[in-house]
Amino acid sequence: MRGWWWREISGLVLPADCAGCGRRRTLLCERCARVLHGGPVRRARPVPEPAGLPAVHAAAAYGDAVRAVILAHKERGAMGLAAPLGRALAGAVRAAAPGSAGGAGPLLLVPVPSARRAVRARGHDAARRIACSAVAELRRSGRSAAVLPLLRQVRPVADQAGLGVPERLANVSGSMRARDAAVRLPACGVPVLVDDVMTTGASLAEAARALRAAGGGGHPDFPGFAQVSAAVVATVPLPSVINRN
Repeated sequence: MRGWWWREISGLVLPADCAGCGRRRTLLCERCARVLHGGPVRRARPVPEPAGLPAVHAAAAYGDAVRAVILAHKERGAMGLAAPLGRALAGAVRAAAPGSAGGAGPLLLVPVPSARRAVRARGHDAARRIACSAVAELRRSGRSAAVLPLLRQVRPVADQAGLGVPERLANVSGSMRARDAAVRLPACGVPVLVDDVMTTGASLAEAARALRAAGGGGHPDFPGFAQVSAAVVATVPLPSVINRN
């Protein structure tokens, strides 16, 4: 716990080098910020595409500066990076739910759940923190939005690193479930699954399955979740293929 507080305070007070390129005395330089959230949001399609994967929009490609920024936030506790990462995610959410500004209800950002052991080891939930930052960005622009931590892991999963596509799909299959009826949803809203990175799409496909099961499987508390889209900060270019719409 003390280590978490030290990272939080030092990230706000002490001079830092750019997390993307190492430029001195700036948390994120203008050039790396443009790479992260200054380009066009794109529709991302992994190859092969897992069954049940919703339409996914990504703010950037996962490589070089973007990869360094995401890892600095997730693994090294650079909490100040949640703001620019949230700005990137907010752009992807807008693209994932383009019709939501016309009265369809608030944007409901549903983070893909992380393994409990990973959250404990890192001292924070990276995906949920970025989602909260994205909500703040969306609200500043006049969009109604909220973070809805609806999903939970119901069994342990292995580290996905180093696994191929079939192994990743098998690893996460059936691993997520919507939380019980203690969680109450707004009467209407636009659900968007969110995560920091998409590699093969296995985790997003499993999260979408869990949401659809809640929305279309007779669960009275989740009536609007039969249809869902997804947004991520970044997607891996290979083996994924990124196309504009």
